[in-house]
Amino acid sequence: MTTTPPHVGWAEADARRIHRQFLDEPAGTTPAEVTAAMLGAHAQILSAAELSVALRTAKATRADVRSALRGDRADGADRTNRTGRTDRTLIKTYGPRGTVHLLPTADLPLWTGALSSIPTGRSSMPADVRMTPAQTDEVVAAIADALTGAELTVDELTDAIVARTGPWAGDRVMDAFQDKWPRWRQVTHTAAHRGVLCFGADRGRKVTYTHPGVRPADGTAALGELVERYLHAYGPASPRHFAKWLAAPDRWAGELFAGLAGEGRIEEVSFEGESAWVVAGDTEFPDEPARGVRLLPYFDAFTIASQPRERLFPGEAYGRALAGGQAGNFPVLLIDGTVAGVWHQRRSGKRIAVTVEPLPSAGTLGAARLRELAEQAERVGAVLEGTAELTVGTVTVGPHA
Repeated sequence: MTTTPPHVGWAEADARRIHRQFLDEPAGTTPAEVTAAMLGAHAQILSAAELSVALRTAKATRADVRSALRGDRADGADRTNRTGRTDRTLIKTYGPRGTVHLLPTADLPLWTGALSSIPTGRSSMPADVRMTPAQTDEVVAAIADALTGAELTVDELTDAIVARTGPWAGDRVMDAFQDKWPRWRQVTHTAAHRGVLCFGADRGRKVTYTHPGVRPADGTAALGELVERYLHAYGPASPRHFAKWLAAPDRWAGELFAGLAGEGRIEEVSFEGESAWVVAGDTEFPDEPARGVRLLPYFDAFTIASQPRERLFPGEAYGRALAGGQAGNFPVLLIDGTVAGVWHQRRSGKRIAVTVEPLPSAGTLGAARLRELAEQAERVGAVLEGTAELTVGTVTVGPHA
């Protein structure tokens, strides 16, 4: 006997995602707990990650996010735990898609166990640049040895790797920003995913790396838990959506979901007329659609992970607020749970000029919407420890590369 999976529409799914992302009401919790609910904050632009996290955390500012990352306290008090180590509740490392993320330190065994278990395709590097699997293992082992108990700049780590492997690892053969990087750097994210590298404290303008001191969880168990967390935050979703979020193979994701379904850990629903999945038993959705105005920064987790993208970026939003279909390159204006414009902020001392460009499809913003928008701009200013000045007009800044 077969049963028809329950149907979930876009409005219900979007409203639940908004709620679980603390975008309807900031959470009275910590930056680490909020970052866990987001499944990481994209931190290629660290200030955008700070804004993403703090906007979801009641009364938080960027200083609270920075203190969680550094392991100190915003009030200057010591935060050393009983082991003598500082209590860094957030860590900066390479996360989904091999991109820089803030992740909860407590979740790092899960993340490294899962990410290191994702099959990798053929390297896109030219044949004379790419590394063999054996060379990759050798470099990762060298990184682990060099970074244990140390914080090293890129140049210092290069020297340490070459000393442990050979000159080939330091050959400057990788094209990067009108420069050449040493060969080993193509596996930086691999070392992070295997749990032997994360970012340390900046040394002036120089980035440092260190060893996070964690052991990756079992890969099979970690992947199953990551799927459940993803579906809780962004479901209903298909294996293809999950694969896109991780930059993983579609077929592999399909097999992973099929295995979890066979174990009864996830269940199928009809989402917008297509097959999708939720955590088993997690089939309650809000009765009302998402309401309200929100400003989300560059590369916000909600805009990147929510699918189908054409529903989150409807009509002209797809062309104006995406860059060739890629989400995150523009900060976005959300109205009632969908993208309805773009915005930009420019800082001068304590003054933060916030320019918001609603799309024509959003219509003329009435008094109530303008009040909400002004409150959002004010909150952005507070998070950034400045004073916001709102302008509704055209954003002339192009997408972030």
